[in-house]
Amino acid sequence: MTLLITNEAGLHHQMPPGHPEQIARLEHVFRALNAPDFAALDRRAAPMAEEADLLLAHPETHVAALRVAAPAEGLVALDADSAMSPGTWEAALRGVGGCFAAVDAVLAGEAKNAFVATRPPGHHAEKTRAMGFCLFGNVALAAKHALDRHGLSRVAIVDFDVHHGNGTQDLLWDEARVLFVSSHQMPLYPGSGAAQERGAHGQILNLPLAPGSDGAAMRAVYESRVLPRLRDHAPDLILVSAGFDAHADDPLANLIWSTEDFAWLTRELCSVAAEVCGGRLVSSLEGGYDLDALSDAVAAHVAALMEA
Repeated sequence: MTLLITNEAGLHHQMPPGHPEQIARLEHVFRALNAPDFAALDRRAAPMAEEADLLLAHPETHVAALRVAAPAEGLVALDADSAMSPGTWEAALRGVGGCFAAVDAVLAGEAKNAFVATRPPGHHAEKTRAMGFCLFGNVALAAKHALDRHGLSRVAIVDFDVHHGNGTQDLLWDEARVLFVSSHQMPLYPGSGAAQERGAHGQILNLPLAPGSDGAAMRAVYESRVLPRLRDHAPDLILVSAGFDAHADDPLANLIWSTEDFAWLTRELCSVAAEVCGGRLVSSLEGGYDLDALSDAVAAHVAALMEA
């Protein structure tokens, strides 16, 4: 059984007019996953995280600063790319809570795997800085939740968003129990993610891809570098930062993956999960800014989760 966690509060997180991280992203994802092919999904609403949950990886000063910044009306700019509206605080807390609920359910055996359909995304949020449309490190926090509260020994995170997961890397730089793998276009925002950035314990694997890299190049890198490293790490749980902006139609980057490439990658990650951790895998939405490409790729991703 595949679990779908939906964050309806994400529909009330507003960004400035014309911003690519728009409400329509989540509307298109919900519409795609309401198709008859997905009737078998176990659907649950994302609960609210507690502020104490955020402290698993962020300092209290960061949490307090964003709580105070949340506006009662209008928009508040956090930086050139990120903003808060009256609905943002709840959406962000439910994004974290949704990831935690998915981890809880998968580890309890209530579902084999899960997808969290949420916004704002999380993988650019650093310990003390919201950036790149992200406030809190949803997936990094979920990894800490699995380790510190469920007692897992090892977790792996695979981030296939076209942008480097600098926030996840920052939050988990000193965390020896988490293997963090990020494939991403370079050069591209945020400018981090060089191969020599390896973490305090050599547990970070950054795989920069040149602009114009296609699905064949991606598959070669994952087959030679990522899948063997995952098997060697033998995690108790695999988490996925699922950004779909490496799609050829995405306006913010220059990789040329197809919808089928995302399906292939999902099947391969599920296959490794079946080998090493009983199939336990939790995926959370990150980027993807062409609405049709996003909905198609999410549908292919979730269909592959269901097949597993």
